Amino acid sequence: MKITIGEIARQANVSKGTVSRVINGKSTVAEHTRKNVLAVMKRLGYAPDPVARELSMRTKHTLGIWVGAGENRLSPYFSRIWRALLREMQLRATQFVELPEDITGVRTRFDAVLIFHSDEVDARLALLQERGIPPVLIGHHPGISCVAPDDVGGGRLAGLSLLSLGHRNLLHLTVAAEATWAKDRANGFKAAFAGAAGAGLTYAEARGEASVLGGYRLMRDAWKAGHRPTGVFCATDEMAVGALGALADLGVAVPAQVSVVGFDGLVELHPGLASVAQDIPAIAHQAVSLALAAIGKDAVRKTIVPVSLIQGTTLGPAPK
Repeated sequence: MKITIGEIARQANVSKGTVSRVINGKSTVAEHTRKNVLAVMKRLGYAPDPVARELSMRTKHTLGIWVGAGENRLSPYFSRIWRALLREMQLRATQFVELPEDITGVRTRFDAVLIFHSDEVDARLALLQERGIPPVLIGHHPGISCVAPDDVGGGRLAGLSLLSLGHRNLLHLTVAAEATWAKDRANGFKAAFAGAAGAGLTYAEARGEASVLGGYRLMRDAWKAGHRPTGVFCATDEMAVGALGALADLGVAVPAQVSVVGFDGLVELHPGLASVAQDIPAIAHQAVSLALAAIGKDAVRKTIVPVSLIQGTTLGPAPK
């Protein structure tokens, strides 16, 4: 029997119009509703007719993707979100072009531009404004449409997970750059234990490169300087992998002596890594949805995508 959108709507307890909007990737559907409809479609084995779907969704819009000059394109995180963005635009039958660092000589007309984690946001926004091109940022910035993971909530989640396991000597390894996402994760982490400051809690912060080597150096140097944390929160999973390497070289057992929690959800980088996971497909979906909405002159919107904790084997109770 052929599965219809009417049957999907009945089982998902939504209207047929809502199912149609989910299939066509519209941004006007709440995230929990979208996931519910997709789950019903998967359970019923429903697959939209790709030809009909592309014809219904085909647009003449062209999106530019503008990557920051300092972005590490070889990083696992960048690779994952880049693939998710390209897949999302392909699903929407939307044309896309990667922009060079300097677009002053680019004459191609773009209907909207996705800016990815750029440190030069203000300068880039000024250039786009001159050309009348609406921007969407994967990150945070006032006055424009943005999408980002819940960095504050994720930092708090990491802190609460360590506190709940009895950890009171805490170390945060973060980046030296003044990045908003790093500040938010640090603020969320500190907010988790703000009320426990008088309960023998100690906290230290070390700053360095957002890489495996950066995490290794920060963890090694902190330990050699006399810090003895039982719980370590790293601003990225790559830094967490480096910290784990340093602890192994120092002869420190994980998690028997020290627990380590990362951020991003790239647990394939290290078997058993505990991490605050971003929903990267949802971020990509929202980014493209915001760009298409901006083309339609919709109001500026800021979307925060929820995160979750992956309970890996690098997270355990504080030592007695």
